[in-house]
Amino acid sequence: MATTTRITGTRHRTSNIVIIKYNAGNIESVSNALRRLNVTAEITADPEKIINAGKVIFPGVGEASTTMAYLRKTGLGEIIVSLKQPVLGICLGLQLMCSYSEENDTPCLGIFEEKVKRFTPEPGQEYITKVPHMGWNSIHNLKSSIFTKELEGEYVYFVHSYYAAKGEHTAALCNYIVPFSAALQKDNFYATQFHPEKSGPVGAKILENFILL
Repeated sequence: MATTTRITGTRHRTSNIVIIKYNAGNIESVSNALRRLNVTAEITADPEKIINAGKVIFPGVGEASTTMAYLRKTGLGEIIVSLKQPVLGICLGLQLMCSYSEENDTPCLGIFEEKVKRFTPEPGQEYITKVPHMGWNSIHNLKSSIFTKELEGEYVYFVHSYYAAKGEHTAALCNYIVPFSAALQKDNFYATQFHPEKSGPVGAKILENFILL
């Protein structure tokens, strides 16, 4: 099991972290998880603060089409795509960073080329492999710098009906009905389908690794 410690003595590296405020849930739980690491993040929709932040977190729980409409209306979508500092998408954040979601036929931000699909159990398996995929599952084939080697095979917490398919930017794999991208990475953009803020010491270690990039 991965362990983590409160981040101390690294104020210059952990300051100026923002969590993007938009019409999706789960923002406060991410903020609370960071506080447990002795890190304070500002929750904001202010474009200037987001652009000038040292690191940006883009969490979310919700529905793709209405959320993308909101991001386009407010200009937040364009800002997210333009960011040059480390950015971490979580759950819906990962899906919206992909090229397209089957959820209400939604074009997304296109940071990652991977497409988002709905889980479809095999005929007769609906009562065995229920949708949404909810609960603890393990992650494998870790390829991102936010996943240190001791995290291979560890369990993290998922709640989702849609998933990013395996692709060029897959940084971690999970298997539920089909193998899917538990995490993605491209350049300065990182994303997890699971909720690190709800994944105990393993999730805390992943957040710590991102903060210390």
